[in-house]
Amino acid sequence: MNTKNHSNQRIWVAGRTLMVAGTRQRYLPNAMHEAARAGKLLSAAAGLAVEVTGVLVFVEPKGITVRERPETITVLTDGQLLRWLNRRKPVLTPEQLARIVAVAALPGTWRRQPAAPGDAVALQRGFAALRTEVLGARRRRAVWALAVAACFVIAVFKLPVIIAWVLPMLTHAG
Repeated sequence: MNTKNHSNQRIWVAGRTLMVAGTRQRYLPNAMHEAARAGKLLSAAAGLAVEVTGVLVFVEPKGITVRERPETITVLTDGQLLRWLNRRKPVLTPEQLARIVAVAALPGTWRRQPAAPGDAVALQRGFAALRTEVLGARRRRAVWALAVAACFVIAVFKLPVIIAWVLPMLTHAG
């Protein structure tokens, strides 16, 4: 499962093509590759065939238009995710699921040399700071948009007054 934060942007999907705000992204091929890799690694580690469904979840998009569903990847919004998960039919026995969960939790399943353990609290603080920064950037962008709109409105309504004031000065100067 991959999450993508493209808040307030339009997502367009057609087969193997995905665009965000009109710009083509490689999210679908990347998700296909990652799902296939996860299936291969989990199958090898668990000793049984593990089929993995790739899922792309967009956080707070303005909308998603799906012209043609991708063959192997499911594309959802964060608001659709829980419902989609609840509608999935179980395909594994409890024993198979426990085995896959156990090997999925092992760092060695995913890479040959596991990363050194990090400070979880520091990582959470870093993400909290990043979220605060993103929210601040959204607010600044909204303020700039309002300021530009206000300047435009002022210019439209005050322009005749300014022209009426400046025009006599220009005509008397000549």
